[in-house]
Amino acid sequence: MSGRARLWPLIHRERSVLADDLSGLTEEQWATPSLCEGLTVREVLAHLTSSATLNGFQWLAGVVRCRFDFDAQVAMRLAEQLGDSGAETLARFRSVVESTTSPPLPGPALLGEVIVHGEDIRGPLGMAGDRPIDVLTRVAAYYQGSDQVVVAGSRVRGLRLRAVDGPFASGTGPLVSGRTLALVMAMTGRPAYLGELTGDGVEILRERVAG
Repeated sequence: MSGRARLWPLIHRERSVLADDLSGLTEEQWATPSLCEGLTVREVLAHLTSSATLNGFQWLAGVVRCRFDFDAQVAMRLAEQLGDSGAETLARFRSVVESTTSPPLPGPALLGEVIVHGEDIRGPLGMAGDRPIDVLTRVAAYYQGSDQVVVAGSRVRGLRLRAVDGPFASGTGPLVSGRTLALVMAMTGRPAYLGELTGDGVEILRERVAG
C-alpha cells in the first residue's frame, strides 16, 4: 500500500469530524473571519471541498485558465463550491468526505491541509481543540521539512522544535516548545498560536511569521 493510500483513512476521518463540528452553525457564524487571512470560515470550508474535487488535470487546467496565478485559481475553485448558504456549503463538503480525488500533492500535504484549515475554522468559532496526536505528529514532521503548498520548513530552519504532548521533536538551535497543534499552526504562519509556545526561539519564529 502506498504512503498516500495509508493516509486516506486519516484524511477522511478528519473531514468527517470537521463536518460534524460545523453542523448547526448560523449564517452569522458562517461569516466569521477565519485564521486564513481574508477568508471566512465558510470560504475556507469551500476551499477544502474544492481540493477534494479536483484531479491533477482539472487543477492544471484551472492554473492555465488563471494564467498561472495560483491565488486566482484558489479563489475561482472556492467560488464554485460555496453555494448559496452555509448549509449548502456544508452539504457540499459532506459529499466529498470520502473522496480520494486530489490535486497533485503529497499525501501528508493533503492531511495537513484538512488539519490546518480545520483549525482555521474552529479557532475563531471557539471550537479549538487537540486532534489525535498521531495525526498531528505526522503533519508536524511533514511541515518542518517542507515548503510545498505552504511555507513552513523555512520558518523553523535553525530552530529546535519540541512537543510537550507527544513525540514530535526536530532540529537544533533555539528552542520552541508547546502543543503539537500549536507548533503546526505556528509553522504554517498562524500568529494566533505563538502565544502558546515557549522557549528562546519563539521570538525568532514570531519575526518569521510576521515577515
